[in-house]
Amino acid sequence: MLVRDWMTKDPLTVAPDTPVLEAINLLKHKGFRRLPVVKDGKLVGLVTDKDLKDAMPSKATTLSVWELNYLLSKLTVQEVMAKPVVTVGAEEPLEKAALLMEEKKIGGLPVMEGERLVGIITVTDVLRAFIEVLGLRLGGLRITVDVPDVPGALAQMAQAVPPANIVSIATAAHLPGYQRLVMRVVGEDVEKVPERLRAAGEKVVDVRAARRRFGKRGRSPGPLGRPPASRAPGGPGRGLGPPDGPRGPGRRGS
Repeated sequence: MLVRDWMTKDPLTVAPDTPVLEAINLLKHKGFRRLPVVKDGKLVGLVTDKDLKDAMPSKATTLSVWELNYLLSKLTVQEVMAKPVVTVGAEEPLEKAALLMEEKKIGGLPVMEGERLVGIITVTDVLRAFIEVLGLRLGGLRITVDVPDVPGALAQMAQAVPPANIVSIATAAHLPGYQRLVMRVVGEDVEKVPERLRAAGEKVVDVRAARRRFGKRGRSPGPLGRPPASRAPGGPGRGLGPPDGPRGPGRRGS
């Protein structure tokens, strides 16, 4: 997953001399929380809704309405924007953007191709990718397994899953001698996957059933924002089972 696959392309921008009141109205009417500040085609700053609100006079001010309006009409984005700006490249992995936002305690990053602004990536985009990667909308069973931290352990565990199908798998924790994995399985005979795992000697920690969910526009979009390809009934895609094993009946997202 790359940043370019999950970012908002061609974001709305403002010039440094944009009045603060105009920027506030833009954010309010467009539903955004941040605006890149661009001058002569180059990114020079970033202004957020908090920056703009903090620039507003206190309600306890003794200034008259006319004095306030005059001062605010003279206040520009350049005077309240953040600079220099923390950015991320469009071809960077999405997890790098997530790490930058976590380390810098910020909610969004302008996305660059060289010196050109091409998008913006936010915490919301990372959450969309997280949902997609973990297959939350696909239903089935969410199974947590502690797998020995040795070569071949994952492949051995996967052999117990068919005829059901693994559609997502992630490392949830690193334990002494083990890797805690969370996987989502769907398809034929899915209810008996935990039983087959235990019979194969695997340490099943948690099992949770989930219904298939749909987004506001129907099917969950793929990582590039396109609807997933049609699949045969019973479950999406091929799983992570052995290369020659049975196939399940048939996947930021940032």
